[in-house]
Amino acid sequence: MVATDIDTDTTHEQVVVRRGARSGLPIVVAVHSTTLGQAIGGCRLAHYPHWRDGLDDALRLSAAMSDKCALAGLPHGGGKTVVALPLGMTLDGASRRAVLHDVGDVIAGLGGTYATGPDVGTGPDDMVTIAERTPYAFCRPVGAGGSGDSSEHTAVGVLAALHALCAERFGSSDLSTRRFAVLGLGRVGGHVLRMLAGARATLVASDVDDSRRTLAGAAGAAWASPQDCLTADVDVLVPAALGGLLTPRTVPKLRCAAIAGPANNQLDTPATADLLHQRGILWAPDIIVSAGGIIHATAVELHHETPTQATVRVRGIADTLTDILRTARATGSTPADAARSHARHRIRSGRH
Repeated sequence: MVATDIDTDTTHEQVVVRRGARSGLPIVVAVHSTTLGQAIGGCRLAHYPHWRDGLDDALRLSAAMSDKCALAGLPHGGGKTVVALPLGMTLDGASRRAVLHDVGDVIAGLGGTYATGPDVGTGPDDMVTIAERTPYAFCRPVGAGGSGDSSEHTAVGVLAALHALCAERFGSSDLSTRRFAVLGLGRVGGHVLRMLAGARATLVASDVDDSRRTLAGAAGAAWASPQDCLTADVDVLVPAALGGLLTPRTVPKLRCAAIAGPANNQLDTPATADLLHQRGILWAPDIIVSAGGIIHATAVELHHETPTQATVRVRGIADTLTDILRTARATGSTPADAARSHARHRIRSGRH
């Protein structure tokens, strides 16, 4: 266990690994880039076989966050916090509070270089606890002076992306003529399903939690198993659960024409984007599609814009995705390559 600042990856500006003074748990904060401004990224509280697996996650996710911020036009770089819980460990109220205070102390020690928000295993209320130790926590509840739960704003961005995707793939942004498979009905996926129902789209839905079947029924969606939802004969697959869904094993089984959803890290490896391209499946990069929550939260909490101004920025995801898809089509590249090139260009421009 490392208890001091370390530089494990030369592409990152700073990586800190500390054992929490209260919790005794490994706290990892990875700052990938501050070229465009303060690094931002969520706080992930998750189980790992070894704390170094959590470190690997923080390095990968913080680098992806730099690209997400660049593509969203945000004046921020990428960062990530990961608390590596041992397998099988559960936190009660007191121990959860202790670890979140440990997180706050580590972030405070960075002096404003990095600010954190919710991620897997944390929510807006947890940001209030972290903010007891550092001011650099956002997505707090509205009652605590924050912008609240970001899931609905993420879903607004997803819907904007789906309009852009359908316009590029099918020649019309009208969602009512399309069939969608929504895989994952958590906070964001549930919002997306309801918004698509409001747009009169034809829907198939699934979740590993069978109790979400009620939500699917209320939206008029046909219920399917996760595997059947993944391979459903639809126009657009909407991944809204955990990542790693698109692999060399699953891509050949897909029967959709396009993919766009809020799940992060949908590709198991970058090479899978080529497999989708070869099959003629248009994939919208998740770092663009899922950016609505972070765009809204930073606009309201860090840059003090009005909610209306922030929502306009979120809906701008449609324009960003349209530009990337058109570039990919014009150059014969994948949307993933086009997005990566655009993000790196903006970061390089900021550095110069």
